Amino acid sequence: MKQISILGCGWLGLPLALSLLKKGYKIKGSTTSKEKLKTLSKVSVKPFLVELSANRIIGEIFTFLDDSETLIINIPPGMRSNPLESFSAKIELLIPHIEKSDIQYVLFVSSTSVFADHQGEVDEKTLPLPDSISGKELLKVEQLLKNNLNFKSTIVRFGGLIGPERHPVKYLAGRNNLKSGKAPVNLIHLEDCIGIIEEILKQAAWGKVFHGVFPGHPLKKEYYSLKAEELSLQLPVFLEEENTRYKKVISKAVTETLHYHFQKSI
Repeated sequence: MKQISILGCGWLGLPLALSLLKKGYKIKGSTTSKEKLKTLSKVSVKPFLVELSANRIIGEIFTFLDDSETLIINIPPGMRSNPLESFSAKIELLIPHIEKSDIQYVLFVSSTSVFADHQGEVDEKTLPLPDSISGKELLKVEQLLKNNLNFKSTIVRFGGLIGPERHPVKYLAGRNNLKSGKAPVNLIHLEDCIGIIEEILKQAAWGKVFHGVFPGHPLKKEYYSLKAEELSLQLPVFLEEENTRYKKVISKAVTETLHYHFQKSI
């Protein structure tokens, strides 16, 4: 039975762990919350308290990685809450521990923010030109992992995440003067995030880059207005802009290489 270590058992990581358990994997899971250790243990995920900073790792990182073949890195950059702490420095600190462990494969959960909002239509072969701090940090991490010869890495860049109790319209409802109303949305449902990761593991699709974005791309103004109505929320108000810079992320490799079929509409 293969064992996987999931660094970050949050909104995506925990449901992913539960799904992988059902498929016969043994799972080690990390959290930064002592209270969540019991939650992980109750669902048969071996729990570890692990926290990364730019200058040290708190917790039993060696035991967390030990005997696992695959590591899934699923932790957010955290640039909003702590913009002065480098995310790439955290991963640089982690890499030597991966090299000394039994890990052979690393799957890094990245984001479509590695592309600038003005790059137009982009797929996995498009050169990322990030224009945000978090996007730049994520791209640095992607390169650090891909260039390491001690293990094989695959990058999966997810769009905006939606699912149980989570939808970006909740943060936009009732707000005024919103920009880019004519730009397309780039979203993906939790179930498809899990489905794509499981397909990568199943097919051993290592050394690759995948985009996880639902192939439907309605315009933001139309889409979020509709969703606000469906959820009985106050409508967001977008500015009337003539020329809108946009980013439209295409999941070409997911459909053509993995032959994955999206399950949940946005």
